[in-house]
Amino acid sequence: MKIAVAALLLVVAVAGEVEARPWAWLGVRIRDMSEQEMDEIAARHGIREGYGVVIVEVMSGTPAARAGLRNGDIVVALGDRPVTETRLLQRLIAAAPVGEETRLTVLRQEGRQHVSVRLAAMPRDVTGDRVAAEFGFALRDVDPPGAAAPRSGVAPPTVGAVLRGGAAEKGGMEVGDVLLQVGERSVLSREAAREALAEAPLDQPLKLTIRRGEQRLGLTLDAR
Repeated sequence: MKIAVAALLLVVAVAGEVEARPWAWLGVRIRDMSEQEMDEIAARHGIREGYGVVIVEVMSGTPAARAGLRNGDIVVALGDRPVTETRLLQRLIAAAPVGEETRLTVLRQEGRQHVSVRLAAMPRDVTGDRVAAEFGFALRDVDPPGAAAPRSGVAPPTVGAVLRGGAAEKGGMEVGDVLLQVGERSVLSREAAREALAEAPLDQPLKLTIRRGEQRLGLTLDAR
């Protein structure tokens, strides 16, 4: 059974798709469909082959929420383009203009529906998380279990996930690494790390400084 590797990804722009303008943002978490779900969709809606992307969560206050998208909606098209997997939907969202109406076709229990959504510019914190995801890692706020709490109450973020085969893994990053710097910029919190990552270009190597145990290491993550 095909299980979605892209579960809970934010629908955002992709490097190279957007130039000299803000990244577009829908504001949902999505995953690919399993083979069983594809078969069920094909049978239920009378189509020869099932496909689409499942909306796992519609975040409040987002373009998706304002447009009336729902948890469990299956996105099968953006405009006239069929949507077969999460990466494609991300790229189609990336190519759509910010602030203009974009039509999504979704499947629901009551049948096929067309939903118009006005995409917004991506918030800075989401942009930072997305840049990290493009390089194959994700951050969390807390230190690894057993780490001493900082006296200041503020701690650099910890690497919570490393994508297998991604730039972060290839560059030597490990889960539990503590991020100290993005480029030459020190990051004392996850918020600071997001802000610094939001400035990082996706077409250039990302230089990071991390702490692993008692070691301070420099990593270079290759651009796509």
